[in-house]
Amino acid sequence: MSITRRDLCLLLPAALVPAALRPANAAAQEGALPSAMYPFEKLPVRTPNNAQIRDVLKGKLATGESLEVHETTLPPGGAPHAAHHHVHSEMWLIREGTVELRVNGTSYRLGPGSVGFVHSNDEHGIKNVGTTPATYFVVAVGPGAGS
Repeated sequence: MSITRRDLCLLLPAALVPAALRPANAAAQEGALPSAMYPFEKLPVRTPNNAQIRDVLKGKLATGESLEVHETTLPPGGAPHAAHHHVHSEMWLIREGTVELRVNGTSYRLGPGSVGFVHSNDEHGIKNVGTTPATYFVVAVGPGAGS
């Protein structure tokens, strides 16, 4: 493809627009997570506190939010960490087993197919309260997700 001087002159003004004047989402889209697939068998496993964790993805969305997704399997009675809170929101998608999700002092029992959501800065913790391993996905969105 050849570009004429006329074509170049037509493109030049767009190249000279300062970043501050470009569309708001242009900067967010640069460095955003690309479309991708994550085959389960290729996800590396780490094992903190007797939990098996498979990190799926971590990065920024094109709209600027931080996103982190992982899958956790807890043994019966297991918990990945103590109750805590943070700025980002989290969602749990329960695949197998029975967990107790504790949010601001209230406990909720969740089984396969259930979803739990915790708003930014709400104190929360999760524990396997069943007799078999519990597996769930965590989706974290917002400032500090994945850090």
